[in-house]
Amino acid sequence: MSLRVRFWGTRGSIPTPGSQTVRYGGNTPCTEVRTADGWLIILDAGTGIRELGRDLLQRSNGAPIKGDIFLTHAHWDHIQGIPFFAPIFGRGNHFQIWGSQSLERSVDKVVRDQMSPVVFPVTFEELDATIDFRDLAEGTRCEGTGYEVTAFAVQHPGGALGYRFTEPGGRGGALVYVSDNELASHPRYGSPPDWRERMVAFVRGAQVLIHDTTYTEEEYDHHRGWGHSTFTDAVELALEAEVGTLVLFHHEPRRTDDQLDACLAECRAMVKARGGALQVIAAAEGLTLSL
Repeated sequence: MSLRVRFWGTRGSIPTPGSQTVRYGGNTPCTEVRTADGWLIILDAGTGIRELGRDLLQRSNGAPIKGDIFLTHAHWDHIQGIPFFAPIFGRGNHFQIWGSQSLERSVDKVVRDQMSPVVFPVTFEELDATIDFRDLAEGTRCEGTGYEVTAFAVQHPGGALGYRFTEPGGRGGALVYVSDNELASHPRYGSPPDWRERMVAFVRGAQVLIHDTTYTEEEYDHHRGWGHSTFTDAVELALEAEVGTLVLFHHEPRRTDDQLDACLAECRAMVKARGGALQVIAAAEGLTLSL
C-alpha cells in the first residue's frame, strides 16, 4: 500500500450544510493523503481542513505536525479553511504550501491577504507555526517525503493545476487530483491544440483519478467557460486514460445526496454500456481509499 486517501471536503464553490447533504458532505475541497511512511499531504484547503486540523491535533498527542499543502489554485473555496486550520497556530508545527507560479496572483499573496485585518482578526504574521511557500511549475517533477508529484495546467479561470502523486521512482499506483477543470474546449483559456491529448497522457493509467464533476449536461449548457466539467466528460476521460477508479468530486452546491446517487448511477450505467472496467464512486466526507 503506497498512498492512503481520506476526504474531508467534497463540495465546490460554497459550503452547503443541511439535511440534504449529510451523506456526501457540505464542506469545500480538502483531501488528506498519507504516504507509506505516514507523511502528511493535504490537497486544497477549503472548509474541510478545519475538521482535518482538529483530527491532526488529537492524533499528534502534542508532537509537532508537519506536512505539505498543495493548492490547485487560489479561488476562495480552496483556501477559505486556512484561517481555521488549528495546527497553523501551534509553535513547532511546519507546513509547506505549494501552488502554481503562473497564477494571476501568487498563492502567497492571496493567502496573506485573506488574513489581513480588513477581513480577519488574526494576521498571517501572528501565526505560530512555520509556513513556507513553494512554487511548482507545470511539468516539473518534485520529490517530497516519500512521494513524487508532477503538475499539469488545467482549464479554469485564473489558472489551476492538477497533481499526479506516486511513490519515489514512479513505483506503486498513481493518484491524480484535478479538483477544478473544464474538459471541453473554450476560447477563454487559450489552450494549445494538443491540450486534450496531454491531459489524457497526464492521467493515463492512474489507479485513482479524483476529478471535477460539477455539472450535468443540461447545466453545463448554461455554464460554458466557468471552469468545470460534466459527469460524462469525466467518465470519458477516465475511460480513455484507462484509469482504475474515478472519484466524482467538487459536487455542485445545489446537488442533494439523492441527486448525487442518481448521477453516480448514470455514470456507472455509462461505463457498463461501454463494456469498461472502470470503477466509479462519489467523494464523500470520511471516505477512505488505499492505493
